[in-house]
Amino acid sequence: MVTKTQFQIGGFQKLSLLDFPGKVAAIVFTNGCNMRCPFCHNYELVENAEENTELFEPEEVLEYLIKRKNVLDGLLITGGEPTIQPGLEQFIRDVREKTGLKIKLDTNGLNPDKLQDLIDKKLIDYIAMDIKNDFENYSEITGIKKINVDRIQKSIEIIKKSGVDYEFRTTIIKNYHNEKKIENILKIVGEDSNYYLQKFIVSENVPDKDLVSYEDDELKKMVEKLSKKYPKIKLRGIQN
Repeated sequence: MVTKTQFQIGGFQKLSLLDFPGKVAAIVFTNGCNMRCPFCHNYELVENAEENTELFEPEEVLEYLIKRKNVLDGLLITGGEPTIQPGLEQFIRDVREKTGLKIKLDTNGLNPDKLQDLIDKKLIDYIAMDIKNDFENYSEITGIKKINVDRIQKSIEIIKKSGVDYEFRTTIIKNYHNEKKIENILKIVGEDSNYYLQKFIVSENVPDKDLVSYEDDELKKMVEKLSKKYPKIKLRGIQN
């Protein structure tokens, strides 16, 4: 069994009906990230995480999942960035072996080799990858001065060829995004990929308090226009 040193769980949600498509799921939030996005809603897991969070024992989480395996369909592993956790593979193996739950992985795509390894070992059932911005503007939104977008591109290609159910998504913010940048992202992921625009919700948790959300009508019009060329674009986070 993996230890909390090898797999740092900074948060645990016992039930979600929304975060794993078509599944009743629990959610594990891992500590630490290799990006510093100013709009992150889980920033306490990213910056000074050891001071801001009390770690859950992986064994205790697993025991809960075993007890609820007849109620739950899946487990979402998110963060932070799960792929930087050395015990990720073993934790997934423990969950699958002892519960049979489907596994969804959220990732920023900056660790394509780990992603490929998990796919090759058939440990992932659904992947959601965040595309932060078009490649020309990736560094400013991720807080990394010289981010290697080739790694992001590699992860996109790995996911598309994987045979695993997947989605790409972008949290859209007025300070960083416009219609042209979203179209550039759509060109990167391709018109055959499921792609979601997610409305940014202002909260006390995000590190940058000056970020501005788009209005619902603005987002609807943008998606309606872009969907004429990219029919798989969808909108998340607002009422129809």
